Amino acid sequence: MTEPFPRQIILASTSIYRRQLLERLRLPFTVIASQVDEAALPDEGPAPLARRLALAKAQAVAAQHPDCLVIGSDQVADLNGEALGKPGTHARAVAQLQRMRGQTVIFQTAVAVVCQATGFAQTELAAVKVQFRDLSDAQIERYLLAEQPYDCAGSAKSEGLGIALLARIDNDDPTALVGLPLIRTCHLLEAAGLAVL
Repeated sequence: MTEPFPRQIILASTSIYRRQLLERLRLPFTVIASQVDEAALPDEGPAPLARRLALAKAQAVAAQHPDCLVIGSDQVADLNGEALGKPGTHARAVAQLQRMRGQTVIFQTAVAVVCQATGFAQTELAAVKVQFRDLSDAQIERYLLAEQPYDCAGSAKSEGLGIALLARIDNDDPTALVGLPLIRTCHLLEAAGLAVL
């Protein structure tokens, strides 16, 4: 008989999307927001930014809960090497989608698992290539009014109506685009000593 995992699991994110994804693993966990500045460093590319922020979020919460296993994640939309974050407003979302129409955008989604008590700290990155359709301004407007994805990197929710914006998705982890790459998360949890199954 397998012993219960002795450490509490914490998701260092208040994202409802990440919480819903982590719930798929049927592991008990709590949610604690990390207070991390998400601004990019000078000359920091999208992939290194996503990795750094995922680790920083996990470390910030782990510092307050050293005996827990903390999961951090971050996603940055990469348009030709430029990081596009969460738009926050309708106007910025319109501008992002206008720039991305007809383009291939790489959504860099990083996950980190940290346990201060054991010294475990690892990150993994899942890059998802997304080809956007050549959308009209009217299509962009209709989409944004319907879904209001202002809290999503790249102004789109692929798990909802946002799928209609896309021509193609190319990845090796179907959950990565939503915000938490579960295949990599399972790998990191098991590396930290938790048997997911």
